[in-house]
Amino acid sequence: MFRKLEKNPPLFVCLSFFALILLGAILLNLPIASADGNSIGFLNALFTSTSASCVTGLIVANTATQWTVFGKIIIITLIQIGGLGTMVFLSLIAMVLNRRIGISERRIIKEQTSADTSKGIVKLVIYIIKFSLTVELVGAILLATKFIPDFGLKKGILFSLFHAVSAFCNAGFDIIGNSLVDYVDDITVNLVIALLIIIGGLGFTVFIDIYRKKKFKNLTLHSKVVISISAILLLVGTFAYFLIENNSGSMESLTLKGKILSSFFMSVSARTAGFNSIDIGKMQESSVIVTIILMFIGASPASTGGGIKTTTFGILLFSTISVLRGNDETEIFHKTISRDALLKSLCIFSLGSAIVVFASLWITIIESGKFLYLDILYEIVSAFGTVGVSRGITSNLSPMAKLILIILMYLGRVGAATLGVGILDNHRKKHTKYSEGKIIVG
Repeated sequence: MFRKLEKNPPLFVCLSFFALILLGAILLNLPIASADGNSIGFLNALFTSTSASCVTGLIVANTATQWTVFGKIIIITLIQIGGLGTMVFLSLIAMVLNRRIGISERRIIKEQTSADTSKGIVKLVIYIIKFSLTVELVGAILLATKFIPDFGLKKGILFSLFHAVSAFCNAGFDIIGNSLVDYVDDITVNLVIALLIIIGGLGFTVFIDIYRKKKFKNLTLHSKVVISISAILLLVGTFAYFLIENNSGSMESLTLKGKILSSFFMSVSARTAGFNSIDIGKMQESSVIVTIILMFIGASPASTGGGIKTTTFGILLFSTISVLRGNDETEIFHKTISRDALLKSLCIFSLGSAIVVFASLWITIIESGKFLYLDILYEIVSAFGTVGVSRGITSNLSPMAKLILIILMYLGRVGAATLGVGILDNHRKKHTKYSEGKIIVG
């Protein structure tokens, strides 16, 4: 069985996340994990474990008050492993034990990290670990300048480390109790958390490319698309939130600095992180729709974030522009996009859209008018995009609805297309070339 899985990297990656989630659920279900000494219940433990492992941030109980130190350590460990990738973590253990990483393991790591080749994969793993820990440590030190004066030395250091890891892994879990609402006007906290989210969401391969090439014009096409689309979404999101929420209940009491800072932070966080510095429940419906779009697009490949990915969105965007211009090929930065990349992007977008639509319909039927449809859609996309922001309905959902969200968070992290490829790997048929047929489109 294990040998068969080694030959199917996509399925192995999916099952490794499932194993991590199950282990986390068992540990979080223990009475010693809950502050009141009573088990939270396996479904809620499974929900929390999935949310942490899939770096989502949706919660059924306040992280600050529900969990003991043991529970919080389990959660942050799940976030770190889930953010870096299960195979990266297992490779770290193998290297510590001085065990050789074989060809099968290299293929699986290549699948999870979206590397181009298995060559140099061990160096890539070492880079990912060093880079991640360094960024998280720097972030924690900067956050400590604010958290230590507010919470004391010991608590301030622990809070800084927890939130630095949670932000870099794009998880959105907080142990303050109300996310970053108390720091809505604090430039240091907002910018440090935002930068950690951005760095974690761009992807490890992009930073390797930046380190090697230095200049934008010398970067690979992948890096150029990731950086460009991320910058566009960040600017558009910031402008949209500021325009819509400027005089609304969520921002009307803030200073101009606070409004700009909140708009920028929301634009960063909405893509995949799950932190919030303003009351999401008071946001205008138009802002909710903007958030849903940003959550669905998400972060970039080989990153700690979810969603259909910026590259998928970029390829579809430029492909649409090329069709409207009458071009036969999709061109980005004077490079032609392959047919395989376009088809894969269409597959990912179609699967993601179908999953969101059917899950929304299913939960709407299950809850039978208990919540507004927009709030349900918001929750669904937040789970699938592994974002974690909520309109406040998570803890009030029925057990079946919570189970659907668990499945969505899992699919959002491992990738619906990846899971599909892994399951159907042994059922591929020999390709037969048929004559071309004509269909009228549009």
